[in-house]
Amino acid sequence: MPKLTTRKDDSFVEYVCDQLDAFEIITYKAMFGGYGLYCGDVFFGIVFDGKLYFKTDEHTCERYLDWEMEPFQPNAKQTLKSYYQVPVDFVDDTETLCPLAEEAVTVAHAAKG
Repeated sequence: MPKLTTRKDDSFVEYVCDQLDAFEIITYKAMFGGYGLYCGDVFFGIVFDGKLYFKTDEHTCERYLDWEMEPFQPNAKQTLKSYYQVPVDFVDDTETLCPLAEEAVTVAHAAKG
């Protein structure tokens, strides 16, 4: 795990990684004022302001919209519509969270080309 400076999301990003422990070895790096989540060299998620966002595509984002989740918006002028917030309840449920993470890794890997 990379060395990190103290940030308010430190414990949350570590919790998310612990929840995904059964899925793959997940690492994280500071970015966007939060953290980027990686599976190997594939950037698939963001932890920002106590929320988790996963990479989506035109098909998978529909589910997040059905859940009434918002895209990642690090500031008022920027919105990343390919990353959507994971419902808070899902973060505590590894049986729901891990398949979503796997899907996000697959989408991110496909986007890399």
